[in-house]
Amino acid sequence: MRVRLRNPDRDVEVAGPLTVADLLDHLDVLPHTVLVLHDGALVTAAHELPADAEVEIRPVISGGAEGAPRCVVCRAPAVLEERRHRAAWCTAHLEDHVHNQIRKAIDHPPGLPHSERMCSYTDRLLIAVSGGKDSLALWAALVDMGYRVDGLYVGLGIGGYSQRSQQVCERFAAERGLRLHVVDLAETYGYTTPGGASAAGRSTCGVCGLSKRYAFNRVAVEHGYDVVVTGHNLDDEAATLLGNVLRWQDTFLARQHPVLPATGANQVRKIKPLYRLSERETAAYCVVRGIDYVVEECPLVDGNTGHELKAAFDLLEHASPGLKAQFLFGFYERQQRLVDRSVEEQVEVGECTGCGMPTTGQLCAFCRQRELILAVLPLTAGATGPAAGPVPAVRR
Repeated sequence: MRVRLRNPDRDVEVAGPLTVADLLDHLDVLPHTVLVLHDGALVTAAHELPADAEVEIRPVISGGAEGAPRCVVCRAPAVLEERRHRAAWCTAHLEDHVHNQIRKAIDHPPGLPHSERMCSYTDRLLIAVSGGKDSLALWAALVDMGYRVDGLYVGLGIGGYSQRSQQVCERFAAERGLRLHVVDLAETYGYTTPGGASAAGRSTCGVCGLSKRYAFNRVAVEHGYDVVVTGHNLDDEAATLLGNVLRWQDTFLARQHPVLPATGANQVRKIKPLYRLSERETAAYCVVRGIDYVVEECPLVDGNTGHELKAAFDLLEHASPGLKAQFLFGFYERQQRLVDRSVEEQVEVGECTGCGMPTTGQLCAFCRQRELILAVLPLTAGATGPAAGPVPAVRR
């Protein structure tokens, strides 16, 4: 049989027939870290693969189980089993499960009054999409659930990876008649993520994160959106919390929440409706919905501490299913008692003298970063307009 392994993308030939469990054992792949597709359909560990099978193995980080499970709702053969839920779902009920978890996250955010929701059906939502499974799964689900939501893709200038990611986002939006904003970092601000990181002497992920957060908020403000939506999932948030606890980052611990309210002018609320779902669940949702997404990781991610923490946490999750959810949800339940949020609330937020966006100083962190980068790095070829000078003041 021909087996396609992803990230890195490669093909191997394996003699069959084999069960999925035997194939993964032969390839030395942990079952709980992957999705297995036979002829484009999700299959579980006991599924028999014929000798001429076409198989794809997609990496994810989270969950999983062995055996021949049946759907917890209808008892049909399951396509996904999650040990932390002690449940499995068929194709139709997997979609219901994902929608129910998103609905629960939106309707009952942790630590907030029972009547307060992440967003309402009258809000205009702007979802940040990367071409990956989480943001595209969330966009599709929110549209199905009746929310008014447009997309935003930020081009980071990471060669073919960025080009492929933008194409996936544009095709997703076009096929569904949805609106997608595209902001090219080089064309708009004069630098790419790799070049900016080199010039600023910062990590690539640090430059990338600050640039994207700035673009998300700015586009939302300028186009009148009420809420920015991101695809951070359970694995992301649990790993971030672990890192913040290990370093005792009090300020970050105070702000770690699936709802971040606007703290001043020219700022919109930010929400994370996927915090109850694992990467494996969102990846499976994309497969059963036929959503094409970029499987490969960003080529610049090597050495990223967050990914190392996710990998470490995955080992703990394998030994104790549900540990990530217990850790994260338990923190949210105790956050007000454990963290002094008044320190954050006392910080005075004003407007950046350069661009008018929120800041606690004269210049916002993005303008300071951009000044540093452009002092060292020549403007990216082809950059014009705003990229050639100071960041223009925000327009509403």
